[in-house]
Amino acid sequence: MKFSKDFKRQMVPEWIEAYVDYDGLKRILREILHYNLSKKRETPLKSLEKKLSLHRTLSGLHRHTNGDVENQVTREGREIEIEFFRKLDEELNKINTFYKEQIEVVMDESTLLNKQLDALIALRLKVRSSCSNGACSPEHQEMGSLNSSSEVEMSEHRALEVSSNSLSGSEITDVILQGINQDDESTSVLENNTIVKSNGRPEEVGNNSTNQQGDPLEILERVKIRNTLESPLDTIKGVFKDSKHDDLCFKKDELKKVEAKLRLAFIEFYQKLRLVKQYSFMNLSALSKIMKSYEKITSRREARLYMKKIDNSYIGSSDEVNNLLERVEATFIKQFSNSNIQKGMKSLRPKTKKEKHSVTFWSGCFSGFSAALLIAVALRIETKKLMEKEGASYTVNIFPLYSIFAYIVLHLLIYAADIYFWRRFKINYPFIFGFKPGTELSYREVFLLGTGLAVLSLSCFLGNLYLDLGSTTQRYKTLTGLFPLGLVAIVMIILFCPFNIIYRSTRFFFIKSLFRCLCAPLYKVTLPDFFLADHVTSQVTAIRSLDLYICYYGLGERSQRESKCHGHGIYNVLYFAVPVIPFWLRFLQCIRRLFEEKEAMHGYSSVNYLLTIVAAIIRTICELKKGMAWMVLALVSSSVVVIVATYWDIVFDWGLLRRHSKNPYLRDKLLVPYKSVYFAAMALDVVLRIAWMQLVLEFKLHSLHRMAITTVVSCLEITRRGIWSFFRIENEHLNNVGKYRAFKSVPLPFNYDEEEEESSKDD
Repeated sequence: MKFSKDFKRQMVPEWIEAYVDYDGLKRILREILHYNLSKKRETPLKSLEKKLSLHRTLSGLHRHTNGDVENQVTREGREIEIEFFRKLDEELNKINTFYKEQIEVVMDESTLLNKQLDALIALRLKVRSSCSNGACSPEHQEMGSLNSSSEVEMSEHRALEVSSNSLSGSEITDVILQGINQDDESTSVLENNTIVKSNGRPEEVGNNSTNQQGDPLEILERVKIRNTLESPLDTIKGVFKDSKHDDLCFKKDELKKVEAKLRLAFIEFYQKLRLVKQYSFMNLSALSKIMKSYEKITSRREARLYMKKIDNSYIGSSDEVNNLLERVEATFIKQFSNSNIQKGMKSLRPKTKKEKHSVTFWSGCFSGFSAALLIAVALRIETKKLMEKEGASYTVNIFPLYSIFAYIVLHLLIYAADIYFWRRFKINYPFIFGFKPGTELSYREVFLLGTGLAVLSLSCFLGNLYLDLGSTTQRYKTLTGLFPLGLVAIVMIILFCPFNIIYRSTRFFFIKSLFRCLCAPLYKVTLPDFFLADHVTSQVTAIRSLDLYICYYGLGERSQRESKCHGHGIYNVLYFAVPVIPFWLRFLQCIRRLFEEKEAMHGYSSVNYLLTIVAAIIRTICELKKGMAWMVLALVSSSVVVIVATYWDIVFDWGLLRRHSKNPYLRDKLLVPYKSVYFAAMALDVVLRIAWMQLVLEFKLHSLHRMAITTVVSCLEITRRGIWSFFRIENEHLNNVGKYRAFKSVPLPFNYDEEEEESSKDD
């Protein structure tokens, strides 16, 4: 692989603009090369030029024109090289400045994590002391004994401390590893705030750099545990109760939560350091490649002199990142992995995910099976004339039970297409969604899930058609009525399966996000939560199919089917509630974000979803009562929603229609190289939004059944949501790029009193 391709592949997507302009420098080098080649092509004519010059001199006609031309050519070559070194200086200054900024950020964060670690060790000491008095459960006693070694050696093993006289990274690692190997021999006890070691020499705990006086437990007097309102219980307490009184007392149960948060913060900080190191390495490699190419083209020694300049620059000589990496490794192994090196490094450096050929193979197999089953279903429907009046009643009863799986399959296939294009245009979707490294699904894997579900649902549907409509299979009619319920049961079992099969991490991530959506606004809203909630709003028709499952199997109407479902009050309530619930959850998410982030944009968004809720209720009433007045109200309310939602999609979610941008009526930065794609997407969004109005207007199309029209419109809405997803995540990625935001912000567990004072002063 050429270095240029590898260089682009290993770029941090959010930092692309901060990297060396490798292509620009190569372009100037090509100009120098072309200039040198043009000079070499002129050398065979030099002997002839000398003769002509001698003839002109003897004849008195020589006017030094040849020397002027040579000086002009030489001047042009020098200007190209001057431009090259000017560009090189600019790029070196750019990466130096950016690298220095990142070093300052990680140094500040290391100091902050240092203080957090001190508070954690002090909390462990307090838990241990309470356990020694018998005030905690056996589980906490075991926890205190496991962490005793790291707790009492706080002053020795502060591996994140950054000072001018601190040890180097390798020395600290040696000290930590030596301590790990000698845990059994260097047991210490705490007596009167003094650490008594096995060698008999006491060491005061007060020697800690951040706690120069007294007991390390005094740290807890200046520390409060942050309540980030991450769970429903925390949110309710934050609303109805003053949590400041609870912050002053540290409960034993809080130790596990604090350790988990700080462990996650260390892992994220380590990943940040690795990216900064990778940034430095790739840029230095690019400059080295450029200077080698320059030396090869020009055969000059300036390249070696300039490489010395690069080596002496900040990015070339700084070693803070390597030291911090080693210190984080040592601290993490000691404090969060019980001195288990292999376990600690596995958490810090998860294995990269590799593509499997079996995924491609089974995707192709399931695709072929799905196509064959789909053709068989179509032939069966056509043979039994189920779309005509004679079989329409059966189709209306059976098709909605299976259509929910068709919508889910379509959604998965479109999501697979989104992932493909996100990767193609270098959109860092795993970071945006917050997937753990190595757990994100590729487009092939999502396609595999979609085609697998298609095979399963089409097989059940085809079996249902054959056993229900066959002349010799009428005795199985009772059994076939359970096919849809059995299919739902199989899907639920796979979804909630606790075993590590069929992408368990992704399944649990989906369940967690869905649960947070259902519990809105009790959970803090993150991008995966409202992104999933937006997608659920496009699956209203699929969710409404669940009403029929409740009617058929819960209310005992499996034999009569839909003819008597509206006679049940529960069914009518659900029929009204189902179209509203997804938009109501999205409305609550906007309200939560409005109160937390204090941005008016979330308030406007909540009004948008509130209008959609009103339109959905009016449309449902119109569908049931069939009155002209309700028809007019449904038409007006739905038209307002279509206009507002379309404008919101294009302007706010996609960031387009900027009149004064570099790309007229688009935005300044575009990842797709073809501007026509954006204009086509905007036009298609408008058309598909208007197509949704068919559910209100109900145009009579004699060639299509009403249920078929509803299915087509629902599929178009899912397709529109897939298009929306690509440009929504693209816009989010560009916002991250503009702010060089390549890391997740992990909430830290402890809050120091001085931090509160500083924040109050800033306010």
